[in-house]
Amino acid sequence: MAGDARRRTPNKKGTKIGSGGQGRQALEGKGPTPKAEDRTYHQAHKRRQLADRSAAKRSDPPAARPASRTPRKKASTEDLVTGRNAVLEALRARIPATTVYIAARMEVDDRIRETLSIANKRDIPVLEIMRPELDRLTGGDLLHQGIALAVKPYEYAHPMDLLQKGSPSLVVALDGVTDPRNLGAIIRSVAAFGGDGVVLPQRRSVGVTPAAWRASAGAIARVPVAMASNLAQTITAYKQAGVFVVGLDGGGDVTLPAFDLADRPLLVVAGSEGQGLSRLVRDLCDQIVSIPIGRSTESLNASVATSIALYAIAATRAAAE
Repeated sequence: MAGDARRRTPNKKGTKIGSGGQGRQALEGKGPTPKAEDRTYHQAHKRRQLADRSAAKRSDPPAARPASRTPRKKASTEDLVTGRNAVLEALRARIPATTVYIAARMEVDDRIRETLSIANKRDIPVLEIMRPELDRLTGGDLLHQGIALAVKPYEYAHPMDLLQKGSPSLVVALDGVTDPRNLGAIIRSVAAFGGDGVVLPQRRSVGVTPAAWRASAGAIARVPVAMASNLAQTITAYKQAGVFVVGLDGGGDVTLPAFDLADRPLLVVAGSEGQGLSRLVRDLCDQIVSIPIGRSTESLNASVATSIALYAIAATRAAAE
């Protein structure tokens, strides 16, 4: 009885008697306190999730991420005409144009005023941009003179469409000319001396590029350029149509002053800058004509030789008339 009385008697502080080890597990605790970023309800955990998602997006390849907006399309330098004369001539000839780019704070002359007038009449957008942006747009072309014209890809004519009816034709064919500046200069000479067009082979030849536009000073807008899938076959077709084919070469049988065919349609063929006329094209020519030059000069480039030949032909035809 006395023992039972002692177990029921509280201690001096009024606490209960121990549980005999039954609360030992509770006394051991739940381990160390988790970090704040590991607690799902804590703000630090949410911030870490946001940071992880941002890092995953940066590491993904561009194709794996959906585009948030349409990327800006850069204008291709192959579709740009640069230079004040070239741009104005292209607009005068109603070449299909999409945009006129003008450098901010540029000096305005009569050509620029006419360019803006034509663009406004035809509802062609005119965008004023900073000069560094225009430099980038033209692919680093520093000769754009502060203006560029975005045009649709050049549409080549058919070689047989260059032959004129009712008057002697004068067409120039280029055999392997790869320098766009030579092409532009030749087209400019064709326009100056009354030529009807230029034929380019589809292979191993330069095409109508912005550099050719600039070198022609806009003459491409007035002179049609044709593309031949096979230059030898085109020359043969010209011969069957009654065209006399003249090849320009330093080792020609006849010199230019003695050449006189003013009353016949002509196809003047100029060779490449380094190789000259190819063997097949040379064999197809009716006459190989040379231009007399001084002994100190080995040869003339394609544009100079073609210009001299066209001038001589134009002078002969003018005298005959």
